[in-house]
Amino acid sequence: MLADEYPYLVPSPQAQAIANVTVPIEDFLFREADSGRIKLHFKAIPRRMLLHGHCNQKALFGTARTKAALKLMPDCAVDEVETSCCGMAGSFGYETEHYDLSIKLAEMLLAPAVRAAPEGMIVVAPGTSCREQITHTTGRAPLHPIEVLADALSDGD
Repeated sequence: MLADEYPYLVPSPQAQAIANVTVPIEDFLFREADSGRIKLHFKAIPRRMLLHGHCNQKALFGTARTKAALKLMPDCAVDEVETSCCGMAGSFGYETEHYDLSIKLAEMLLAPAVRAAPEGMIVVAPGTSCREQITHTTGRAPLHPIEVLADALSDGD
């Protein structure tokens, strides 16, 4: 919202300045870790993840930095589901008149890919509505990338 809509809702140099520096949190963390400004220590546990990028994220920022942030963890493999919209599109999929279409969109690629993912694979989705749709259509509980990173942090030993 801050990067894309704020300058239109509140047209001003200040709103544009905020939009110009706004990035997803995982992009920020990757940038700071990659530059050496922060040191993150992770538990050395192998992890395999299935990532579904949010439509708005893909349109504005892409998913490369999300994958890079996740790969800050040692022995981490990230597979990305090459999908379009999960079908939820914010509140769209909650509306009675759009529900069937929402499910059809999810069932094109995303839901089958999540169902096919091995039991121990972590399903990751930055979008709130995407996580809701994944849970609704597959019974799996996806996590936000920050939840995965936070859970993997060690005490720094």
